[in-house]
Amino acid sequence: MSLMSDVEENRDYKNDDLYREKLTALQYHVTRESGTERPFTGKYNLENREGNYHCICCNHLLFTSVMKYESMCGWPAFHTEHENAHINRIKDESFGMKRVEVRCNKCDAHLGHVFDDGPLKYGGERYCINSASLNFEVRK
Repeated sequence: MSLMSDVEENRDYKNDDLYREKLTALQYHVTRESGTERPFTGKYNLENREGNYHCICCNHLLFTSVMKYESMCGWPAFHTEHENAHINRIKDESFGMKRVEVRCNKCDAHLGHVFDDGPLKYGGERYCINSASLNFEVRK
């Protein structure tokens, strides 16, 4: 499910009613309420086709399949973000943990977290992203 036509036309990224109407309950919980899907349940966890990953809320390009790797963490993992993604990072100390939350630069959707245990040859980061925050577009 993509909101591209509605949100890109209107540029109304803060319209909560639009998100409630267009997103599934899980997508809304993850992106608008900073929720998390259960590990190993997301539809893109094992996705291995070539393509692009966009924000489910505003269709902003976040990652490509070249940036994805199998980390066995239970969520889609990416070693880098797209050069134009400009994903926001926010200190997150919820649940007694010290983490870095990542949010879409365009619509402020919660995407997941970034950790420093990724592949060293790409800088050592692991973007641990909820499938519910993504829309995958297969490269043709």
